[in-house]
Amino acid sequence: MTSSTNNDDHRTYAEVVDNRPHHSPSPSPQTNNNNNNSFSHPEQSEYEPLLGRPGSALQSPNSPMYKNLYLGTGFLALTGLLLLPISLIGVVSTHRVLPLVSPHLLLQSFATSILVAAILLLQPTSLSNAQAKKQAAKLHAFLQVLSFLLFTAGVAIIETNKHVNNMPHFHSAHAAFGVITYFILVVQYLFGFTIYVTPQVWGQGGERAKSLYKWHRYVGYLLLILVLVTVSAANWTDYVRKALHVPKFVLPLAAGLIAVGVFPRVQKNKFGYVRVR
Repeated sequence: MTSSTNNDDHRTYAEVVDNRPHHSPSPSPQTNNNNNNSFSHPEQSEYEPLLGRPGSALQSPNSPMYKNLYLGTGFLALTGLLLLPISLIGVVSTHRVLPLVSPHLLLQSFATSILVAAILLLQPTSLSNAQAKKQAAKLHAFLQVLSFLLFTAGVAIIETNKHVNNMPHFHSAHAAFGVITYFILVVQYLFGFTIYVTPQVWGQGGERAKSLYKWHRYVGYLLLILVLVTVSAANWTDYVRKALHVPKFVLPLAAGLIAVGVFPRVQKNKFGYVRVR
């Protein structure tokens, strides 16, 4: 084993995330050559978020998983995911409950918040802390299943309401985005289940499934955008605007906070992008 490998194995956490070379009395030529690159190892580039310095959105060793919820810009997303259901519970509780409408609003808000929490918990993990990554992946999967069940219940209730009252199904932007988003969600959940739980169905002993993770992430972030657009579009539905009188800023504000909290923490290397100085 070369001295370069030994040096990297003994680098401290701060040296890894800040890309500081490990001080060794006799560095090898390979170490000197690697200093010309921004990351001497592939996993180091995984620590650089879309916005911010390397390591600013990385779960540190021995750090409890719940801190991932507010790490970096995550506190903004956490604020948004709490604002969304709490504000709607407050508004719905002060108005007459409509059995086939009110639950839809609450179920979808909880489903959205749980979906975002699942993303926040997994985002800061890395291969350098494999055990934490594995635990976060399991919790991510559990929360996504829970959010899917809530989304499904919410869709079933509102579709029943439209059927019973002979209402059109695509009478608003919220309804159109909602249906499109839900069907893509179904595909995404099935895709995620197969690559994580039954990877062997993709062949090559499950190895091919690992190469599909980045596509699961691409679709996941696209879906998050669709979900947030759907949430914001609810602001202009008759029930929210005329019956509940929800303040116009609440839903767009919650969606905006989630977006600016989640997307800057996206790890570049998880999509195959490596920074080169």
